[in-house]
Amino acid sequence: MIFRAVMVKVTKNPWCRFAALLILLAGIGGVTLSAQDASAAPSRPITLEEAIRRAQANEPGYAAAEAGASTARLDRATARTAALPTVQLHNQGLYTQPNGLTNQAGQGTGNQPSPRFVANNAVREYASQGMVNESLGLGQVAEIRRTGAASLRAAAEQEIARRGLVVAVTGLYFGVTASEKRVAIAEQAHEEAANFLRLTGNREQAREAAHADVLKAELEEQQRTRELSDARLAAERARLELGVLLFADPRTPYTVVAAKDAGPLASRPEVEQAAAKNNPELKRALAALEESDAEVLAARAAYLPSLGLNYTYGIDAPQFAVKGPDKARNLGYSASVTLDIPVWDWLSTERKLKQSKMERDVARVSLSAAQREAIARLDEAYSEAEAARDQLSSLDASARTAEESLRLTKLRYTAGECTVLEVVDAQASYVTSENAREDGKVRYQTALASLQTLAGSL
Repeated sequence: MIFRAVMVKVTKNPWCRFAALLILLAGIGGVTLSAQDASAAPSRPITLEEAIRRAQANEPGYAAAEAGASTARLDRATARTAALPTVQLHNQGLYTQPNGLTNQAGQGTGNQPSPRFVANNAVREYASQGMVNESLGLGQVAEIRRTGAASLRAAAEQEIARRGLVVAVTGLYFGVTASEKRVAIAEQAHEEAANFLRLTGNREQAREAAHADVLKAELEEQQRTRELSDARLAAERARLELGVLLFADPRTPYTVVAAKDAGPLASRPEVEQAAAKNNPELKRALAALEESDAEVLAARAAYLPSLGLNYTYGIDAPQFAVKGPDKARNLGYSASVTLDIPVWDWLSTERKLKQSKMERDVARVSLSAAQREAIARLDEAYSEAEAARDQLSSLDASARTAEESLRLTKLRYTAGECTVLEVVDAQASYVTSENAREDGKVRYQTALASLQTLAGSL
């Protein structure tokens, strides 16, 4: 509404309209220049490790998990210090209107004006005392255990968030690499289709081929042009998706460092052993169960007495001085012990205990489910990596076969021994096999990274 009001005022004045037009043109020019500067800036190489590090600094979900873990650690420290004695210095000056009478002073035998409020000891009263307080009870032990388990659970959740982010960044990183290779394959296929179009044209001019061959080759060249445009668009989309996690401006130019050939796949027993030691899902479920046990202990603590200790040293007298007018010493100490014994709370403690026990039963079921899910996920990830590894050699062989088949088919077509449909089919098979080989490499790299993440080595 404010913007509309301003625009109405501007349109009524021709000079304002002219100034607004200049500002609009300047803004459009600034955006265009910033985009041109971003595209003209030199690309910086980004490794997978740097991509993961940048994503951890920019991804809000991981930042929230990290903050949650830090908060849980502070809560644990607070619970521990709550079991220690507290010290405070209490200072107070109090004046009460007198009632016209006198009473026996607190120091010596002299009389003093009586305060109008019976709760006060004197008309003027000064207190300056150091107090040490300590509370002892089973509830404090339960709170320490609960916050300790909560800290472990938050740390496990942070590790889960980190591993999830690593898997996401790894997939996007390898996706950018694969998309760039698909662009190269599409460019090669487009060049191959253009060459074949020229070949059919030359054969038509030499009256060695029909015009239908030229039309089919032209259709194939147009299809490859569209595929090249789509591949470039997919590559740009992949770069932007990864750039959102890496830079403040996703349009920042960068190049991904070509990943090395994926390493060998470790044996299943080694992976299972590493995953059993470094499984954050199981750690989170165990910590949640420990937290539930602490809640049950805290509920039971309400049945037991609590002990309070107090030691006070200082003055509480009508004069703010170590000694009073009659030389009586104002400075001294006092100590107290308090024992609170619960008697009756209308069964609220019993209900809280039942609730905490039910939540503990749920935590036990969650732990069992987490164990089963961890076994299934690990077996699935290892089978995926194993299948992707075994298919690499077959994909390489298929790509080489398709390349040789395309070469021989073109020679046969040049010699007039096959039709244009066979050449087009060979070209399609070549493009399909090349894309399949790149997809197979990315599949194995991603599966291996996921397996390493489950094992805690990435």
